[in-house]
Parts: sequence; structure tokens; C-alpha cells
Amino acid sequence: MRYKKLGTTSIEVSAVIFGGWQAGKESWVGIDDDAQIAAHRVALDAGVTTFDTAEEYGAGHSERILAKALAGERERIVILTKVSWNNLRREKVIEACERSLKNLGTDRIDLYQIHWPAGSFGSEVVPIEETMGALVDLKAQGKIRAIGVSNFDRAQIEAASRVGRVDSLQPCHSLFFRKAVEDTFSYCQENGISVLAYSPLAQGLLTGKFGRGHVFAEGDNRVDNRLFRGETFEKALAALEELRPIAARNGVTLANLALAWLVAQKGVCAIVGARNEAQARENARAGDVTLGAADLAEIDRIGRVVSDSLPPGLMWDW
Repeated sequence: MRYKKLGTTSIEVSAVIFGGWQAGKESWVGIDDDAQIAAHRVALDAGVTTFDTAEEYGAGHSERILAKALAGERERIVILTKVSWNNLRREKVIEACERSLKNLGTDRIDLYQIHWPAGSFGSEVVPIEETMGALVDLKAQGKIRAIGVSNFDRAQIEAASRVGRVDSLQPCHSLFFRKAVEDTFSYCQENGISVLAYSPLAQGLLTGKFGRGHVFAEGDNRVDNRLFRGETFEKALAALEELRPIAARNGVTLANLALAWLVAQKGVCAIVGARNEAQARENARAGDVTLGAADLAEIDRIGRVVSDSLPPGLMWDW
């Protein structure tokens, strides 16, 4: 496993980060708590030291699963969680932080992130100065060690950075979906802001396991994913066929090829969820894969056929 510095901090994070969205169960189907606990433990054993969650994932359920799975391992792990877009008033940020600390069974959060900008999904529009001010105070108190933002555009990151140091951006980003970093990636690199990419496997599409005619179960958020539809899906399937020989040549799966391409980029880590031990173990292997420059360029070219064909907006029709 490779490790990278988080922004300008002394915190070291694993290139592959365990994602806790699925552990919250909400917006997913077929998720089992015991399997999630086992997956967390296997990931740690495989070198994944960094675990990302959020209060919004099942109203704290994902945070509590993380605490249960890795009880007694606090000094070995780095915990990332997020405050909801509905809790961005100063007093609510502080309350949310205390709630997450309790859920996680810890006295400190290594990276505390604003999950979505104020105003998202019809939430209250709160001045960034108020939210960031609360986070800066929590950092001064030692309750959080670093501040991050998620789903912010460049102007929003700049505004937050005028109030306090922002050490990470968490965008939806993968070989097949790059719209969320088009205006932020260069800014992050220039300012020492880590990019923690979520949905780096395009919600499983990059594993190559979903073919034509696949139907997601009711309640699975991937029903709303634009990558699984029409002409875009056809382009993705064609791209996967071009990627298969590159994966075979490097002795890796399609999933690990996509993850390795991502974490080869400076300052970028991949947040990957897992349903079970096998998936967690397989995801962790990507942290050890090194691709040559020619392969990286070819992978990038193939992926752009899909990502460049998408209009602006989220990966989902929300």
C-alpha cells in the first residue's frame, strides 16, 4: 500500500481509502452489518489505514459500524467523516461533531468535511464564513485535526479557504466521470489540497461486471446513475473491452486498473466501498499496482471517450 500526505498536514492517508457509504445501508440494497464489519477489518489488515464515512450515511449507522469494526485500533487508523448539508449553522456543526465523535467512539476526528455546499438539496443557505468558523474553532480545540470539503466547485473552495485552511476536496471522480474536477483539479494541486475521489469505480461499472440488460433493485441509487444508460453505457462497455488487454498485460483486474490509474495522480487517493471481505481485499491490492507511463496515457485516452461525452452535472439524476 502506498501512503500520501493529507494536504499540508502531517497526517498520512492510504492511497486506497475504505468508503463507508454502503455501510450506512440507505440508498443501497443487500448490505449486511456483519459483512461490513468483516470488510473493514480485512481492509485494515491489507494496509488500508484510512476510513471515510459521514453522519448522513444511515443517520450515523456507518459511523457506528466503523467504531464497532475497528474498536481498539484507533492509533492505527485515520478517520474521515462529514457534517451534513442540513447542519451548517455554527451551533449545528458543533452538535454534529459531538454526535459523530460519540458514534465513532473517539475523542478526535482526523479529517472533518463539509459533505455538500450549503443550499444543496434545498437546504438552508448558510454563509461559508459561519460554517468554516465553527470548523476552525473545533480544530483549535483538538476535536478535529484537519478540514475538508466535498462536492465543492473552485469558487466554493476558494471562499472556504479565505476563512481557514482546507486540506482536502472529496469529489465524484473516476476514469469514466471527471466533470466534478474539471475546474478544481489544477487549483487543488497548486494549493496543496488532496483530492479524495469517491465512486472511483463509477459505482461498479469499471469492474466490468455489469452487462447489457442489468436491472438494479428498487432502492439502489445506481438506478439514477447516468453512466448506466443509453449511448453512454454503450460507450462505457466498448471502453471496458479496450481496457481488458491492458489489465491482462499488467496482471490486474479491470477494477484495480482503474484505481491504479487514479492513485497514480499526484495528491489523489481513491475512496472505495466494499460489500464483503473479498471486495475489500481486492480493492486494497490497487495500492500496490504501478503502471507505466504509456499504459497510464492509454488508459486516460480510453476513459475520456466516456467522460468527455457527458454533459455538465452530477453523475446521478438527482
